[in-house]
Amino acid sequence: MPSPSLTIVALSGGVDSAVAALLLRDAGHNVQCLHMSNWEDDGYCDNAREFQDARRICLELGLPLHRVNFAREYREQVFADFLAEYGSGRTPNPDVLCNRQIKFGVMRRYAKRLGATQIATGHYARVEAVDGTPRLLKGVDPGKDQSYFLHAVAAEDLAGVLMPLGALLKSDVRELARKAGLAVAEKKDSTGICFIGERPFTEFLQQYLPDDPGVIRDDSGVERGRHRGLAYYTLGQRHGLEIGGAADRPADAWYVAAKHAARNELIVVQGHEHPLLKSGSLVATGAHWIGPPPREFEHGRPLHCHAKIRYRQPDQACTVIRTAEGAFEAHFAQLQRTPTPGQFIVLYEGDRCLGGATIAAATADSPALREAV
Repeated sequence: MPSPSLTIVALSGGVDSAVAALLLRDAGHNVQCLHMSNWEDDGYCDNAREFQDARRICLELGLPLHRVNFAREYREQVFADFLAEYGSGRTPNPDVLCNRQIKFGVMRRYAKRLGATQIATGHYARVEAVDGTPRLLKGVDPGKDQSYFLHAVAAEDLAGVLMPLGALLKSDVRELARKAGLAVAEKKDSTGICFIGERPFTEFLQQYLPDDPGVIRDDSGVERGRHRGLAYYTLGQRHGLEIGGAADRPADAWYVAAKHAARNELIVVQGHEHPLLKSGSLVATGAHWIGPPPREFEHGRPLHCHAKIRYRQPDQACTVIRTAEGAFEAHFAQLQRTPTPGQFIVLYEGDRCLGGATIAAATADSPALREAV
């Protein structure tokens, strides 16, 4: 029978989750590990190799290992949304949904069925309880803080969650792994989305979304080329536009400034600092709060806080104003580069992550951009 104080560590096969298991074992926890696969092996997402690394870690640490496959749940609860968002011309971030639906959803429930009273992960973030309600805090390593990806997890799903790396620097974690003699101490960090792997992104999307060619126009309405489908481009993108030189334009690089879904048109501008690549405010929907919403927001008053509109972005001062149920506007003290529909705005009060929402649109002065989606 499992111990009533069983702690199950989500073990990916990388150095971070390995050190999380090491620290909890050495702190006296009754630790078991759980390795989950969320995608079928296809030569890019190498589940077999990751599982073998997880097995080796558990052998080195003397810990039991469970294995589970959540590929069906991932396809239904994360990947389907990923395709729908790209198909509509938006740019999703599946890692946020994976944390909410899979890691702190189906995996957490599975661990509970195994007898766990606590689960632990290798995230660089911190969880603390205030008056019985869990709060999510940034990790102390500013270069590794992962609270951005965890902002959509419900407060109740953070209860009983341990994140032992939240107070450590990445360099500390690797040193602990070296001292413990872990084989994964120097293993390269995983980057990007597992199911895409190292393959070209366009090549991957073409397996699921058909090409839908259309016109590329500049902000004056002049046709500058053809695109292969709005799904294959993101705001701020420079490479892959295949726009040749134009006699009426300087030789500056072209950037994607907007997508017009109704007309299937891509709007481009020239120059990295073009004003249409920046916006002072945005509209967000599907707001999620970790715990009760801030009192100011609930009573319709402006909420003064900080925000990130992309991972690893420095905190940006902003004012958030509720506009409808689950929706708000965010007005920034400084212009923001290419707020991207489908991505997330995550709100902070100091180190505390308040929650976030999906970016629906950015404001702009150009008629072309005001019409764009």
